[in-house]
Parts: sequence; structure tokens; C-alpha cells
Amino acid sequence: MPENARSYQVDAYLNNLKSWKPELEALRALLLETPLLNEDIKWGKPCYSLPCSNVAILYAFRDTCAVGFFKGSLIDDPHGILVKPGEHSQAMRMAKFTSVGQIASAAAALRDCIRQAIEIEIAGHEVPFEKPGETVLPEELQWRLDGSPALKAAFKSLTPGRRRGYALYISEAKQAKTRESRIEKCVPRILAGKGLTDPFEPEQN
Repeated sequence: MPENARSYQVDAYLNNLKSWKPELEALRALLLETPLLNEDIKWGKPCYSLPCSNVAILYAFRDTCAVGFFKGSLIDDPHGILVKPGEHSQAMRMAKFTSVGQIASAAAALRDCIRQAIEIEIAGHEVPFEKPGETVLPEELQWRLDGSPALKAAFKSLTPGRRRGYALYISEAKQAKTRESRIEKCVPRILAGKGLTDPFEPEQN
């Protein structure tokens, strides 16, 4: 691995990890086999990019570690090592591991994914995102909106993406009690015109 390809910020990140350091070092080594990728810290994680686009990122989760490819849905994956990070993910795909041995066994497939990911960015290919249709609201949320004109107006004034985020967050709860609890937590945010992940300071009584 060429010494100038290493980021001292990534060195510090890995040295401070309490778990998955050997595994992420192994993934890092595979990514840095090509001199085309720049290594840096973005979003608090090791990220690998070309001059004008991000290619891959490393994750240390509680139960697993992973390498994520920003346009992984465009990668041909005959070995089946890539998975969606979430049900509604359209672009990102991840390869998850729990040991250095697993990474070693998948090294050839990972190198192929890295090669393809770089070629996709160089060629300028874009993920054909599906345009979300009309957001279907969970019944509990619809009932709550129908019972409060102010809340309904505030919800309607949100961007389609914010409305969809609330609908997905609430509908993902399997039990009605949990859905109702989530709605209660969301009401102040909706009234304040905020999305689910927007910074928000609730008013103090």
C-alpha cells in the first residue's frame, strides 16, 4: 500500500475503535490497492473517493462491519455479497462481515466490486431513482391528522420527502401501540415544520 495513500485521520479513527479494527484494516487495504482512490474521513467514517465523486465508505456497526458502495445498485454482483442497508435504499449497497477470514474469502469478489464502482463513477453513470408515488399514510396518522386541522395543515406544508419520512417511520412499527407512540413523538416536529431528522429543540413548558 503506497504510504501517501493513507490518511492519518483514518489511522486515528481506526486506532480509536473498540471493535472491528482488524476487519476494517483488511477492507481498507483492499480499497487502497488502487492509487485512484483518495482516503479521507467524511460523515465521521473512512471514505474513498475520486476527485469529484464518492465511491465507498467503511462502517463499524455493533454486530458487524461493512464496506458500502454509494452506487452499489449498479454493480454486477454474481457472488451475492452486496445487500441493501435498508428496505427503501435505492443506490447504496453494502458487503457485511464479522471476521477477517470472511473478508479474505470474499477478497476477489470485493476487488471486482471496487473495480466496478470506480468504473461506474468514471463513466458518469447515475442511479435511476424511482420517483416516490403518493405517500400512503398509516391509519393512525391519518386519523390524528383528520382530528386536528392545525396538525393536518402543518403536515401538508411539509415537503413530500419529509411527509414520506414520517409515514415510513410510523408504518414500520408492527404494533398499533408503537405506531401511536411514534406519532406522539412526531407531532411537535410536524407542528414546527421539521422533518424526522431535522435539528429540533422542543419548546420548554
